[in-house]
Amino acid sequence: MSVQEKRAWIYGVTAIVVPAVYFAIVLRPGTDVDTVAYVRPLLLALVFGVVLNIVIDIVTSVGAPKDAGRTDERDRQIGRLGSSASFYALSIAAIVPLGLAMAKAPYFWIASTLYLAYILSAIASSAVRVVAYRRGI
Repeated sequence: MSVQEKRAWIYGVTAIVVPAVYFAIVLRPGTDVDTVAYVRPLLLALVFGVVLNIVIDIVTSVGAPKDAGRTDERDRQIGRLGSSASFYALSIAAIVPLGLAMAKAPYFWIASTLYLAYILSAIASSAVRVVAYRRGI
């Protein structure tokens, strides 16, 4: 497994685990969404996700051979495919929070669906990259 494929797996797993923890904390049974304190947990989830990916990236590259970080044409093409999938997923999923904002929905739902759109784009990017590495382009 190449370093880039490992990074795609790690990015995908953190894109699932961190939001799951966020939504488990914020959407506890019996919680009123009009009064839920979601701003701090949302910011912490965003920061924690980014920092976790950086730390794991550093840790995985420490034991790797010196030339493991090099990319070839295939890696660049897979990276472009993943970025395209991320862009399209975010573009389509961002329609929901936009519609909620136009409908004057509570801020909680707008922020949560926007965060979910971001998460869906990360999952789409990771999935496309992993499949491309496994099956080839």
